[in-house]
This record gives sequence, structure tokens and C-alpha cells, in this order.
Amino acid sequence: MSAQRGSTGGPQLPNDADLSTASREDLVRLGSSLDGVTIVHRQDPFPVPGTRAEKRTERAVARWFFLAALAGLGFLAAYLFWPFQYAPPGSPGDRHLLYQLYTPIIGVLLGLAVFAVGAGTIGYARNLLPHETAVQERHMGGSSEVDRATVGAILADSGISSGIARRSLIKRAAGIGGLVLGAGLGVFALGGLVRNPWKGGNEAALWVTPWHSANGEPVFLRYDSEHVTLARPEDLAAGSIATVFPYKRSWTEQEAQEAMRASDSPVMLIRLHPEQAARVIQRKGQVSFHYGDFYAYSKICTHLGCPASLYEAQTARLLCPCHQSQFDMLEYAKPIFGPATRALPQLHIDVNDEGYFYAKGDFIEPVGPAFWERRS
Repeated sequence: MSAQRGSTGGPQLPNDADLSTASREDLVRLGSSLDGVTIVHRQDPFPVPGTRAEKRTERAVARWFFLAALAGLGFLAAYLFWPFQYAPPGSPGDRHLLYQLYTPIIGVLLGLAVFAVGAGTIGYARNLLPHETAVQERHMGGSSEVDRATVGAILADSGISSGIARRSLIKRAAGIGGLVLGAGLGVFALGGLVRNPWKGGNEAALWVTPWHSANGEPVFLRYDSEHVTLARPEDLAAGSIATVFPYKRSWTEQEAQEAMRASDSPVMLIRLHPEQAARVIQRKGQVSFHYGDFYAYSKICTHLGCPASLYEAQTARLLCPCHQSQFDMLEYAKPIFGPATRALPQLHIDVNDEGYFYAKGDFIEPVGPAFWERRS
């Protein structure tokens, strides 16, 4: 079957009976004619199937996909089981070195998997697909029933002429490589969400921060310095802010470092101007959480966990630089602009007999952005 020219010079469309009895080759020729496509050149790189040269090329392409599978498996294993927790220099068992290698390892393996899939796809297209040059004229208008039928036939013909159906090694290799890479990307995207917030009960990591003291030992506010320096009221002038971290006197040096590196540890210690402190609106149940003009709030933005630490002293507003959320320090750090929807958690602080700030308890709500089954 072929398209015939009508009185207007255009192709004469076949009827439904012709379409139902047409072979795939007939529909391909008809579709090319209707679309104004002219095949200038088409050559199969291996016109005789099963030659040694074809098998060598097929194995070379398959190796790329198998490499993608191996790299993807390595990425999955490293992402799930490599020790990623921070370990300070000098930690036993090379923990610090393993911590430093975590990001490079998963980055290299993921990049290698993506590169291998791309290299295998390009290798197949260059060395095994028919070399074809086609010219098509542009035309306006929607797609008719004939166009849809012929396009489907052309796509089927492309799959058959590509030879992928008879190259089982490449199909298996590409399937394994694509499956493993897809699984790796899925784990990478969802891995941070697949965590049981109830594991550990009330002492679970998502509910408890290093500011928690199980035995009643005071948790002091310290600055980020080489030597332990505890925060005192006289350190801050009115309208100033300082970042502080938890510290217990019973902690070893490593425990103190781990507490400083914990993602939910940073706290902003803010001293308001006296006239601002007189206008503060306290949150219900947290009226006594401050000490005079001093207020302590989590530094972790409740939107996506960025460090919110740009303080404008005149207006007592805190800005998160990542997505421009603003928090009003005169009204229990509630959000007044941007994507954040929850106020910053407030830390209950006081001053002991030695004149040092300490926390009278852990945060009473989870720190940071939302997560599944968050209670507040």
C-alpha cells in the first residue's frame, strides 16, 4: 500500500479497510509519505546478524551497563551503611577519615553510575543503531487517525530495526543497570524521610537534643571557641546576639565536640533593648523561659533547617538567609514572612550561682523543620 496523489497534489488518504489490512512496512512508508519524510541514507552497521564484530560491540556496550549496576550497588551500600556521623580528628578506628570519605564516596559512585548508563546508551546509538539520514518538511495542523496509526507503526519499526529485540545481553545489562540506578536515586531522594521518629521512645534522636540532661546535671551555654568558655549575662550588650552550644562539665572532650557538631544544638542567645523587652509577647506556657532581657531560641529554621542568624537589632527580627523567612523576636519568634509556618523553639534558660547561663531543660517541642508524625 502506498499513498496516492490526489487532484490537489497531496497524498490521498487510505480508508479504514486499507488501514486494518496494512502491514507494518506499508504503514511506515505511508507515514513517511504523509509526514513529508525522505530517507536519504540508511545503513545497518551489521547487515549480517551474529558476526564476531557485532558480538564484540554488543559486549562493549553491555559492559557499560554492568558497570552502572555495580556502581549503583556500591552507591546504595555506601549510602546506607557507610559511617556518616561526625567524628573528630583522632577518633579510634579511623572514624574521622571514614566520616570525611562519606560524601566523596557516594558522589563518585553515583556519578559513575550515571556516566556508565549514558556511555552505554551513546555506545549503542553510535555502533548498533542503523546509520540514517532523513529529511522532513514542516507542516501545520493536528494529528489525524492516519497520523496516529502510522506514527505507532514507525515507532514499532524503529524498535525492530534497532536490533534491541535480538540483543538479549544488552537488554539484561541495561535493565539491571537502570534498575539499580533507579533504586539508588529513589533511596537517595527518600532515605532521609524513612526514619522512625518513635524509635527509642521519648529519648529518640528526633525528640531529644544535646540540651537534654537525664541525670539533672546542668547544661551550660558555651561559645564556639577552642577552649570552653561559658556564657554570662555581662558578655552581651543590649541588641546583640551570640551563638551558643550545650556543655556539661562531666563530658569528655570528644563528647563536647560531638554536642557542638549536632545539627540540633545551635542556639541563639539574644539580648533585647530594654524598651523592646517591655513589649515582648510571651508564648503560652513559656512565660518564664527567658532571663531578664535575654532570650534563647533554636538557630535551626523551622522551614528547611537552615541557620537563621541574621538579626536586625532595631526591629528585633531574625532573618533566615536561605528562603527569607522572618521571625519576630518580640512575639515568641513566630514567623511573620516567608515559607516558615512555625515559631522557633525557645530554650528555658537561667543563671546559676556562679553567674553562668544554663538550660533548665530541653526544648519542649522538636527542633527544625517538619517530619512525619511531628507532634507540634
